[in-house]
Amino acid sequence: MTDAPATTAVRIPTPPRPADNFGPTAAELLDFVRRTAADTQLITSLPLDPEGRTWIRLDGPGGSEAWIIGWPPGTGTGWHDHGGSRGAFAAAAGELTEQSLAAQLPTEGWKTLELADDADRERRLADGRGRAFGPHHVHQVFNASAATPAVSVHAYYPPLPLMRRYSRSGPVLRLEEVERPEGWE
Repeated sequence: MTDAPATTAVRIPTPPRPADNFGPTAAELLDFVRRTAADTQLITSLPLDPEGRTWIRLDGPGGSEAWIIGWPPGTGTGWHDHGGSRGAFAAAAGELTEQSLAAQLPTEGWKTLELADDADRERRLADGRGRAFGPHHVHQVFNASAATPAVSVHAYYPPLPLMRRYSRSGPVLRLEEVERPEGWE
């Protein structure tokens, strides 16, 4: 996250669950982001910037990290992963497009991979629709609208240890950089 952030932290109540050492499941993260996306008062508290993404950090369920993110028209993340964290996100306003890879990538020791012809997936998310994903998920998310901002809610467990950024040229995926959390605040 490289745009200027909004810095408010908000706590969203989470239904109690038995204590364990594994944190919330992807399904529990998805439930959280959907419930939070439906909280109109909280979603409208995010200041939107017509030039860049904005966000509010939340306390997610079971020690997870969560964010509300505002997406001006035409903005996106670029290809990335979540450093081994599982996660979920849901659209709260507007529509987002997710392009993802149906391929498990090696975690270490590579700079360039050629993807299979059938690796690409695409989905559009609006009106509280969301999706959960596992720890090796590579995707990009963007607001394809030319005029309408979008807002989404995201949650990750464990809290993001890093994000790997990729570039893509046809079937070739190239590891470009590794971001650490200290650069996001």
